[in-house]
Amino acid sequence: MDDAAFAERLLAWYGATGRDLPWRRTRDPYAILVSEVMLQQTQVNRVVERYTSWLQRWPTAATLADAPVAEVITAWSGLGYNRRAVRLHEAATLVARDGWPQTYDGLRALPGVGPYTAAAVACLAFGADQLPVDVNVRRVLRRSLDREEVTPPAGRAADLTQALFDLGATVCIARRPRCEACPVAAACPSRGRTYEPERRQGRFEGSRRQRRGELLRRVAAGAVPLADADAEIAEALARDGLVSIASGRITLPGA
Repeated sequence: MDDAAFAERLLAWYGATGRDLPWRRTRDPYAILVSEVMLQQTQVNRVVERYTSWLQRWPTAATLADAPVAEVITAWSGLGYNRRAVRLHEAATLVARDGWPQTYDGLRALPGVGPYTAAAVACLAFGADQLPVDVNVRRVLRRSLDREEVTPPAGRAADLTQALFDLGATVCIARRPRCEACPVAAACPSRGRTYEPERRQGRFEGSRRQRRGELLRRVAAGAVPLADADAEIAEALARDGLVSIASGRITLPGA
């Protein structure tokens, strides 16, 4: 299947069945960056409500940059991987000062913005003809085209990106793809296959990630004596900019 045929079928399917998600109704680079950072390793249904409330509270990069970082960390609570909130605040601070970079390389230079996120903002906000390839998109392309890239039709990169997101999230899923619902199944060389899990996620209970989250929640509720905390975890949080340690106390930055 060539790129044009693949894109045509997928775009027609997306036009009829695409998910109505709030970040798809804007080309504002700040709103798109917020959604992409929130969606990293967090399920869509958990993000929708938090995304909307976040933009109501901080509708622009400038308003987020003006917020105390402690307030930003607290607002992020429950989304996981809390360092993302600090990096988002740092990125907003640079944008408020210097304006939005509109190229992939410029976006890539923002704190916390990796190759995928830079490509997503460049495509979805600034109309770049490049597809951001996340784990879902990579899976779809490998299975259906036996490669990890596809050329979008002129001016349709953003729509094709969203179509690939939806196909990977709802149809071409990791273990048991729903081939009967796939718009490109007729020409897909992987049709009908099932797959073993690519990797097993480590246990959360008792994990370092859990201990980090528990300590950060304690600190968000009030200063914690360093003597009453796991010093290694506290120091790791401090290195990530999530807490400050001074005079034997752990606090949120600036608190």
